[in-house]
Amino acid sequence: MQGPAYSRTPLSPAAERGAGGRVALAVEAVSLRYGRAPQAPAVDAVSFLLAAGEIGVLIGPSGCGKTSLLRAIAGLEPLAGGRIVLDERVIGEAATGLQLPPEQRRIGMVFQDYALFPHLTVAQNVAFGLHGQPRAAQKARVAELLDLVGLGHAAERAPHELSGGQQQRIALARALAPQPALLLLDEPFSSLDVDLRERLAQELRGILKQTGTTALFVTHDQLEAFALGDVIGVMHQGRLAQWDSAYRLYHRPATRFVADFIGHGVFTPARAEGGPGSWQVHTALGPLRDAAIEGVRDGDCDVLLRADDIVHDDASPVKARIERKAFRGSEFLYTLRLASGEQVLAHVPSHHDHQLGEWIGIRAEVDHVVTFPREA
Repeated sequence: MQGPAYSRTPLSPAAERGAGGRVALAVEAVSLRYGRAPQAPAVDAVSFLLAAGEIGVLIGPSGCGKTSLLRAIAGLEPLAGGRIVLDERVIGEAATGLQLPPEQRRIGMVFQDYALFPHLTVAQNVAFGLHGQPRAAQKARVAELLDLVGLGHAAERAPHELSGGQQQRIALARALAPQPALLLLDEPFSSLDVDLRERLAQELRGILKQTGTTALFVTHDQLEAFALGDVIGVMHQGRLAQWDSAYRLYHRPATRFVADFIGHGVFTPARAEGGPGSWQVHTALGPLRDAAIEGVRDGDCDVLLRADDIVHDDASPVKARIERKAFRGSEFLYTLRLASGEQVLAHVPSHHDHQLGEWIGIRAEVDHVVTFPREA
């Protein structure tokens, strides 16, 4: 098969490295529509690459198209445009009408509700996808996976006798049993409490890395995405706004939407002067400089100030009034108003327990200056 034109597609970090970064999944200008009405597509010309053994995460607000895209990759929805290539094999293509059925795609899925069979034991659930293999091979594979997910002791128990976190691990083991070319996970932790979700996300990443599994995960939880993903895609209104590492999404957002969606921050009016390598951005908190600043033009702009860019400093001549505060255990998230009217956010250690309406000193400590064109 003639290789697809990967140069048109956003590269993940591993795919960019080349060696050890063999492309496992290529999503090329994929579009998806529901019904015949001329409404906007559920997924609109989305392209990205996922390297073998890499974990990708799709994140975005409700209705942005992330689950629809996952279903299209799984073969549960027909493509309206583009194509999907898995391990150099085209599994779906709108132009030719090719639509391999899900069972022929070598794709495993873990759903929100786990979809375990209540009348089967844990071991029988894991063995479900291994029909056709010799019994001894099935038994060995099931034992290997249950040990991997820490449930070797529960092989003969019924799923309902186990906790939600343990059931999630059974579903994962069952999906991994046939050694899929790609594992898709649709918000598998959504029904679990926050503390358990964070722990399981870390455990899941360890299991996927240990097995060398290529995976694509859908979530609405940013902390989950950061804990799991080698590369993260932020979706907005059916489009992929940015496909990048968590670090670059946070510090070098490609669009205003990504900047606003990821983390805590505000946009404040500023004025840029200078040129490449010598930009200076003037704000109500003073001038900001960053040699790596991108996309700046002379004149008015909006600068992104995150809560961790603002430092509480009683000696600072810049003062701000506390409008709101949210206790986060080790810190407060303060919402502050400058005398000039601009609003900023700040993470402040929780032993600095100031009162609403109090004026405190602050200063900007910005390592990554991110600007966007001024909005009316």
